[in-house]
Amino acid sequence: MKKIKKTTKRSFIQLIAAVLVNGYAIGFQRGSIFTGKSKALCVPVLNCYSCPGALGACPIGSLQSIVSGYKYRVSFYVLGMLMLFGILLGRVVCGFLCPFGLLQDLLYKIPAKKLNVPGKVDKCLRYLKYVVLFLLVILLPTLIRDEFGFGTTYFCKYVCPAGTLGGGIPLLIKNEGLRQTIGALFQWKLTVLIVIMVLAILIYRPFCKYLCPLGAFYSFFHKFSLYRLSVDKEQCVDCGVCERACKMGVEVTKEINSPECIRCGACMDACPKGCIHGESKGM
Repeated sequence: MKKIKKTTKRSFIQLIAAVLVNGYAIGFQRGSIFTGKSKALCVPVLNCYSCPGALGACPIGSLQSIVSGYKYRVSFYVLGMLMLFGILLGRVVCGFLCPFGLLQDLLYKIPAKKLNVPGKVDKCLRYLKYVVLFLLVILLPTLIRDEFGFGTTYFCKYVCPAGTLGGGIPLLIKNEGLRQTIGALFQWKLTVLIVIMVLAILIYRPFCKYLCPLGAFYSFFHKFSLYRLSVDKEQCVDCGVCERACKMGVEVTKEINSPECIRCGACMDACPKGCIHGESKGM
């Protein structure tokens, strides 16, 4: 019996996860947001609170809403939840559970000449997601306040493509009143979304690599998460097949648990010796 590839299994899990976190299907029909009790809970992925199908809250949106509020506060619930998923799974969340990651995976399958970002440029761009996390998600909403003492959710308001796609566009389609309010801000957000989607056809997961603050947060725990990968050095013949198969640019044989790894399983499928394994540490 032919063994199912790990990347194939991942695709099914991604689809199921996307449906689960956006399970309020009637919301898309009505053009309304789900307001049930589960909306008080954060999901582990980037998934806009305003998406008509969203059953939970986005952790990045929740974090920004709190730090930009009237009182200078830190949400230990949101941070605790993020840390829990980071410790348990690391960037497995990015590879298996994130709906916007799934979208980028599908876009990359579109036949087109792919872009090869030069190594030095790619390395520099990878730091952008940490700048987005600390500057747009935490510092600016905390420090810059209006006359009433409120900050702005800079990432959600000016950048987040997942919010535009999952929340803004579906609500505009179903609500004529909202369509009449479209201005420069939405046009900017739509432009950001289109640019990222076009780049996702040419570059594997550009948003995950260069801009996602949630991926940046999880990367801090990735090397120490309970689920990690390992290379059997005794079996490895240093053929480099695994590294050529990795679309995230990870040096598998040198640093398999790199913060850039999303645990997609491509290296495991590619290894001719089967010497790459997943394992749960401390469990």
